[in-house]
Amino acid sequence: MTKQANQTKRETVNVLLEENRLFVPSDEFKRNALIRDESIYEEAAQNREAFWAKWASELDWFQKWDKVLDWQLPFAKWFVGGKLNASYNCLDRHIKKGLGNKTAILWEGEPGDSRKLTYEDVYRSVNKLANVLKGLGVAKGDRVAIYLPMIPEAVFAMLACARIGAVHTVVFGGFSADSLKERVRDAQAKLIITADGGYRRGKVLPLKETADQAAAECPTIKHILVVRRTGQNIPMQSGRDLWYHEFVDKAQDYCEPEPMDAEDMLYILYTSGTTGKPKGIVHTTGGYMTGVYATTRWVFDIKPEDIFWCTADIGWVTGHSYIVYGPMANAATQIMYEGSPDYPERDRFWKIIEKYKVTIFYTAPTAIRTFMRWGTQWPDGCDLSSLRLLGSVGEPINPEAWVWYHKHIGKDRCPVVDTWWQTETGCILISPLPGVTALKPGSATKPLPGVEAVVVTEEGKTIKEGGGYLAIKSPWPSMLRGIYGDDERYKKTYWSRFKDAYFTGDGAKIDADGYLWLLGRVDDIMLVAGHNISTMEVESALVDNPSVAESAVVGITDEIKGQAIAAFVILKEGNKPGEKMDETLKGHVAKKIGAIARPQKIIFTAELPKTRSGKIMRRLLRDIAEGRALGDVTTLADAHVIEALKEKYQEEA
Repeated sequence: MTKQANQTKRETVNVLLEENRLFVPSDEFKRNALIRDESIYEEAAQNREAFWAKWASELDWFQKWDKVLDWQLPFAKWFVGGKLNASYNCLDRHIKKGLGNKTAILWEGEPGDSRKLTYEDVYRSVNKLANVLKGLGVAKGDRVAIYLPMIPEAVFAMLACARIGAVHTVVFGGFSADSLKERVRDAQAKLIITADGGYRRGKVLPLKETADQAAAECPTIKHILVVRRTGQNIPMQSGRDLWYHEFVDKAQDYCEPEPMDAEDMLYILYTSGTTGKPKGIVHTTGGYMTGVYATTRWVFDIKPEDIFWCTADIGWVTGHSYIVYGPMANAATQIMYEGSPDYPERDRFWKIIEKYKVTIFYTAPTAIRTFMRWGTQWPDGCDLSSLRLLGSVGEPINPEAWVWYHKHIGKDRCPVVDTWWQTETGCILISPLPGVTALKPGSATKPLPGVEAVVVTEEGKTIKEGGGYLAIKSPWPSMLRGIYGDDERYKKTYWSRFKDAYFTGDGAKIDADGYLWLLGRVDDIMLVAGHNISTMEVESALVDNPSVAESAVVGITDEIKGQAIAAFVILKEGNKPGEKMDETLKGHVAKKIGAIARPQKIIFTAELPKTRSGKIMRRLLRDIAEGRALGDVTTLADAHVIEALKEKYQEEA
């Protein structure tokens, strides 16, 4: 792209943002949207319990509930006395309606192999695996660890556990043996389902080897069930290790679904904790299924003919809620892709969209900013005309990335649903309804119907405009039911900050139109000379500069100001670091936000420390900047990045 073209692009983005332009859904989109009437908000506000009960009733229940909500702060029970099965709601009910031949999963492996699976195919595979698990002694309430790459067997494993009432805990396939061991031991899992390996950027991940290392220190593990993915030679321990295909191929193809109480545990999913010890987030069956079923329909406007693609890994809550349980409860057809977006070239995602005619695309801001850094030639070389809706998930999206996504991927015609939610919330809580909501680049807009998300002061007082903390004032069906085995930690983490509200841990501001702007974790709020400055705000200002691809900002100790700002910056290809660039970027931030936000120090780097889900680990950057011993690094995608950054920071300090 020429300098002049870059300048034109920059001016266009700036005009859009400075005018605070609203992106309004087209008349055609509104006409065809599943939710096109704002009265849904009023309906929910008038009687929240009745509203959620109406959506719950769209699922299939073996026994209807006696009571919608039992709320004993901070513990909720939804649809008390009701019985259902998550696997049944994702499979059996669709087949009974004649949808067995509908495509459920279009899977593409990184090397280029592919599979097309109908709902009948998935149903048969899930039933067979459910019978295998029962034959291996797994019973209702037992925990099963799933440690797999992005292959269809990961979906089968989750739904097979749900079918027999076993509790699954999915561990991301990139986690280390220590991380897997820690989670297996905390959950006291009885069995691990893994694979001989998986593919990532052309390399084979040694999953079975890692599972062996973890299992060696996990006495509760009785068996390891191994999917053959790569065909490589691996050690198999006699009596403990079993080939998945040998058992599944011979299994009966029907397993009666276990009637589960609405409050029976569906899964445990571990998330990072500030103490370094992961928290086992507990989700139950009835409320969770209601939340993901409803929000998949509302937010993604999902219709029978859509091809849906959520690019998350199955190991994260996004994969649980918006690859497995939400879309499949809605009988969706969806893409699963095993590998990275830049293998073999940087157009892999766009080629998949073109090949399968994807209509709904849901990805992370980190990925979007990476695509921006790579340049528009990659998406421009593919036909993306099938797309009709775009989504963003995982962290706040800066306005420039939003506008780029809307323009270059959505071709100025696809609404962008920027979604806020957490592992703990189970489903999306703040998002536009694409057929109703006018969009603002960078804002997740408003709470969904039935969700009472507010911005509060330090004292817990709700404010109508301004900055503060994001809190949820009333229970919602898919909320976490606790931290596995640790009720006190649950109370302290989420319910001790404010007397009667769930504390999200995020800062937010609400504008004059009632739109919410997420500012990141509150420990990412810097107090500079008495002023609260969000790391997200400074990062957005830096990325707003055309030379910057990505940034991460942290507060560092300053004797005069209390805290000063340190910025770690990745430049776009063709831009050079140095004193001139340093001053340019500091001045740019001062101009965008004010002199108080001017970074004291900028470190130019080629990489940032990220989790395997793509989130920047700012606490590690703070440790580096302050010269402290590093905290837990087990969730890092590449541990070498930290050492390189430490050396770089020390050189420039």
